[in-house]
Amino acid sequence: MTFFCDLASSRCISNVRSLRTYGAAALLCAIGTVAAMTSAIADAAEPTKTLRLSFKMGETSFDNAFASDAVSQSIGERILEPMLEYDYFARPVKLVPRTLESMPVVSDAGKTFVLKIRKGIFFADDAAFKGKKRELIAADYAYSLKRLLDPKVKSPWQFLIDGKLVGGDEARAAAVKSGKFDYDTPLAGLEVVDRYTLRIRLKATDYNFAYILAMPSTGASAREVVDFYGLDIGSHPVGTGPFKLARDEYKRGSKIVLVANPTYRKHTWDWTSTAAQDQAMISAMKGKPVPSVGRVEISVIEEGQAAWLAFITGQLDYLPDLPETMINVAKTGDELKPEFAQKGIRLVKQETPNLWYTMFNMTDPTTGGYTPEKIALRRAISLGYSLDEQIRIVFRGDGVAGNGIVPPNVTGYQTTRPRAHQYDPALARALLDRFGYKDRDGDGYREMPDGSPLVIPYVSRTTLIARELSELWKKSMDAIGIKLVIEIMKTPDMRKAAREGKAKMTREGWNADYPDAENFLQLLTTATAQPGGENYARFQHKPFDERYEKMRLLPHGPERQKLINEMQDIIQIYAPWIAPWHETQYYVQQPWLMGFKKHPIGHDAWEYVDIAAGQSK
Repeated sequence: MTFFCDLASSRCISNVRSLRTYGAAALLCAIGTVAAMTSAIADAAEPTKTLRLSFKMGETSFDNAFASDAVSQSIGERILEPMLEYDYFARPVKLVPRTLESMPVVSDAGKTFVLKIRKGIFFADDAAFKGKKRELIAADYAYSLKRLLDPKVKSPWQFLIDGKLVGGDEARAAAVKSGKFDYDTPLAGLEVVDRYTLRIRLKATDYNFAYILAMPSTGASAREVVDFYGLDIGSHPVGTGPFKLARDEYKRGSKIVLVANPTYRKHTWDWTSTAAQDQAMISAMKGKPVPSVGRVEISVIEEGQAAWLAFITGQLDYLPDLPETMINVAKTGDELKPEFAQKGIRLVKQETPNLWYTMFNMTDPTTGGYTPEKIALRRAISLGYSLDEQIRIVFRGDGVAGNGIVPPNVTGYQTTRPRAHQYDPALARALLDRFGYKDRDGDGYREMPDGSPLVIPYVSRTTLIARELSELWKKSMDAIGIKLVIEIMKTPDMRKAAREGKAKMTREGWNADYPDAENFLQLLTTATAQPGGENYARFQHKPFDERYEKMRLLPHGPERQKLINEMQDIIQIYAPWIAPWHETQYYVQQPWLMGFKKHPIGHDAWEYVDIAAGQSK
């Protein structure tokens, strides 16, 4: 698919999309009978069917031990399979087996997990296997989990098992000392019992550990593949999933094509639900092959207008996240505008547990630090910024100010907490004056207490919405006498800078990996503050860490909730993050897209969708 858009004139030029019915008709003629066609479809995906979608940012890596952005994970999970997945329909969310025979057997007060790998699951054919069929075994998951501990991998997901596995800390420490992780020495916390059985032993009870086994970062990689491709493993994912990367069509940061994996285990669509609204989808999809589509074409379209034009001209089957700049174009209230509804386009409001915030690098000499004057600077910046104006104008009213860093629809969220952010520029100016941030040279901008320049670089993405945000930030800071300098970066470069501790102030976000406050609070622990970790703010605070470790060991209840609230209070006091808010998300889909249901936690499962013959453009 090719797509060009002249934004200045709003002209859109595209190739005429082939009728998806042609492939089905040709297949019918070739086979000769409807019965034969039905049998063929039940066995494999139809290569003529292509699912087309876009993301507003590019991927960073398909090495699941390293990739942490939603785009890379969405794609990677379709290739490298974790042991568990989320039930397609269950709300509240529920885990079910993916490559396991059954759910993990948990014993020893939640410290021991026994996992039985289903026999007969094979990796996609690849040169790394030297022409041999390669079955998925328990050792593959043990190896993949060990990679999270390997210092050379620099996995941002180390925190998932750091300090948890019996013998894990010792193995990592030995690797740091020797310069090489020992993958061959048995690890007590990852015992390969037999070819298909893995026993995981934890140091302490972890009530959320099963969720970790459903995350893309714990998907199975084959050791020989990682060894074969070495440093280029991020561009050569090889897994057991329903799709594989079409390497000959892959254009980094621009176009990603997945094709159905011919070695993928044969099974049919068999999800069930008691909810009335799901029955039509179940009836339409029951018995279809998994996957049903032969190709998934993913375009990177950063600008919302271009993505929306591609969608309404039939070149995208759905938009997983309706662009903020197009919200008022597409809908009125929560309803799709009539001119689009008449075409059969569907709009769905999605209550995704997410958090957006503005972060400071706590190691930066200007904005970082834990002394009263540094805390005062960050709090003054927060007071001088209008979060309500951001939500109302920039995001067209679709969002809500947060009462902390735990979003709605996850365990640990409380509606009774007061709003975390206040807008009071007069108080901001008074606070800056009190702590010595004054305009000494009369240029309209304040200096540091020691008289040196106060200049704060704000890293902004390249999109229109990001530019609007940076303008609002600049205007707000000018009003309280702080000089803000805007630095423009593409999202992957911004994330790289943040991981390396080079982003001093920027906007970031997080969607829940699993539905618990722990998943958000861990982003501010000392354990995740190391280079490559997800604590981009580099916040390190012993009382916060102590509460976090206590909270992890407790079941849901008042004692645990008290610790969650205290940790959120600490963040408000020290302000490594400010202006937390939760985005209201919408997605739109074409009438010919079948079987698509967006999950509040899990990534979009393209293997469970189909394209209806005779209805596409």
